[in-house]
Amino acid sequence: MRSQWSNEVAETFKGVDLLVYASQTIGSNQDLVLWGGGNSSMKGEILDHVGRKVRVLWIKGSGSDMRTITSKQFTPLRLDELLALWNRKEMFDEDMVAYQAKCVLDATAPKPSIETLLHAFLPPPHVYHTHADAICTLTDTSDSFKLIQTIYGDDVAVIPYIRPGFLLAKQVGETYRQYPKLRAIILDKHGLVTWGDSPRSAYLKTIKMVSESERFISGRIRGSSSKHPRREGIRLLGTRRSRAVQLLPVLRGAISKYKRMLITYDGSDSVMAFIDDPRAQQLSQIGPFTPDHLIHTKPKPLFLQLQKESTARGIGQIVKKAVGNYEKEYIKYFKRYKSSGVTMLDPTPRIILVPGVGLFTTGKDRRAARIAHDLYCHTMNVILAASAIDSYASISSKEMCDFEYWPMENYKLTLAPPEKELSRRIALVTGAAGAIGRSIAERLVLAGASVVLTDVNERKLCAIVSELNKKAGEENSVAIPMDVSDEKSVVAGVQRAILAFGGLDIMVSNAGIARSAPISNIKLNDWVDSFAVNSTGHFLVCREVMRVFKNQGIGGNVVVVATKNILAPGKDFGAYSASKAAQAQLSRILAIEGGEFGVRVNMVNPDGVFEGSDLWSDELRNARAKAYGIRVSDLEHYCSERNLLQVKISARDVAEAVLFFASDLTSKTTGAMIPVDGGMREAFPR
Repeated sequence: MRSQWSNEVAETFKGVDLLVYASQTIGSNQDLVLWGGGNSSMKGEILDHVGRKVRVLWIKGSGSDMRTITSKQFTPLRLDELLALWNRKEMFDEDMVAYQAKCVLDATAPKPSIETLLHAFLPPPHVYHTHADAICTLTDTSDSFKLIQTIYGDDVAVIPYIRPGFLLAKQVGETYRQYPKLRAIILDKHGLVTWGDSPRSAYLKTIKMVSESERFISGRIRGSSSKHPRREGIRLLGTRRSRAVQLLPVLRGAISKYKRMLITYDGSDSVMAFIDDPRAQQLSQIGPFTPDHLIHTKPKPLFLQLQKESTARGIGQIVKKAVGNYEKEYIKYFKRYKSSGVTMLDPTPRIILVPGVGLFTTGKDRRAARIAHDLYCHTMNVILAASAIDSYASISSKEMCDFEYWPMENYKLTLAPPEKELSRRIALVTGAAGAIGRSIAERLVLAGASVVLTDVNERKLCAIVSELNKKAGEENSVAIPMDVSDEKSVVAGVQRAILAFGGLDIMVSNAGIARSAPISNIKLNDWVDSFAVNSTGHFLVCREVMRVFKNQGIGGNVVVVATKNILAPGKDFGAYSASKAAQAQLSRILAIEGGEFGVRVNMVNPDGVFEGSDLWSDELRNARAKAYGIRVSDLEHYCSERNLLQVKISARDVAEAVLFFASDLTSKTTGAMIPVDGGMREAFPR
């Protein structure tokens, strides 16, 4: 492992800012820590609020991520008050946490880590704790103590597995005091603790320890003569990707029994090297490589084996049975090992391994699923490496349950912001590069949905998605080019949407074009194009999405951006009005057919949205002004003056109506229309 430390950069920082730099340097290396794992601390002196010198321990706040941590996420505590606990023999977690809270110097600082005392009881000024893959490969073997001694000799001590807390902190402190010349302490089945007189020295010790472990493991693996052939991949639809598309909606429906979940998919060669290993089913059920991952991965994955010639119906039956069996086993595990006073989390899997297909990870949103994915990719590497040098071993089932339901660990879950209105929902918006489509996508993202934006204008689409993700701080939006009038493009686009998030919950049919001319002057191409996009395109997308809804079995929601012209057609607007009327009629039929599957279909009828609209080209403006007998410059004013409220209609107005239908506020409404036209009496729904 190479050091990422830069003396030139480090010299620009002092105090806690230098601790931040060191922590981010560690956090940037996924082979050391992942997604909130690990810990870092620094001891020093400051003046308190009355000007007295106080010895302080700055430690990472609970739930903070070392990769992105800031100075405000380090909690300062009175070190001497923490050290006053040294002579105690034991202390309950709740008492320890309450005591630590009283030692905090800054009331605005986050809750200090549960490992605060471990860092306090080690005298060196800088202490780092990591879950390095190479170190955990050694600790996760059946003969871990012997292997560690073979590599490091007496320079490194090993602490038997104990859940973090007072007793572990005391053992680490006592070991250091008994053997002050130790260069590190390894926590069995957990990770590595290093220290130093400076952030740089502590960091370099971490790198050196990990590098020595990596060299040992590499040598053992190269020297191993045993080889394990990969199982033959199951052939369902020819490629892993197409098999995943077939499997994902069914899988998502099965795991969404308690709450809807999103799914990420990975069928890369590196992932398949583990999943298609004949030992994978047995090895994957042993447990996590560090208990810190349990909050994201659960103790064990679902190992899902599909039959070689499974039909779509057969796959559904296999998936439902496998997920059901996983739930039953999880419930047994919980009931057998639970502590008193804890409530069971949902028993559905976070990790699903499918030979011949790939790795599926689940979560409440894309970030949560990605965290589970990243953690398990490292788990697979550790399992294979540990199995190559010895045999893979984890903590016991009882220890897993104690950690998974440990209030000190579950506290991290409370740090997440409350779930939003459309959290866990996946939406697809057609025509998303236009003003109305963009506004709809923005509103759905703001409401918590994961959104697939589609359009023929790929460049503009990608720019919008980049902006949305930047605002949200998460990659909850994806851009997928799609021509709704092209069957192959629609099929491919929906498949890509499934691969992006695991399925669909909401489809907003917004793509449309407008051509204006008297019927006697309508060109055949304009007529054909209008129907190709406004009605046939609507049909193609609805057909594919309805298939997804049926396969998921958890309902669905279609919101159609129609037009007031369905009810009140305008002069010289035959192609547009007729094609949109066909769209509306198809939507009514879809509402009738979708009811038994829990699929709702509703329509929004806007009128005259000009701001930022690509629909209103110069040609269309000229044609509509001519039809109304007004000047082009007066067109927008004319449209706002003709409605009862005499207001302009914006894309945001349409987006709010779409959100209303997309939300659970209308969970018992289907086949309805909402006018967003300022009040056009001739367009009142009848």
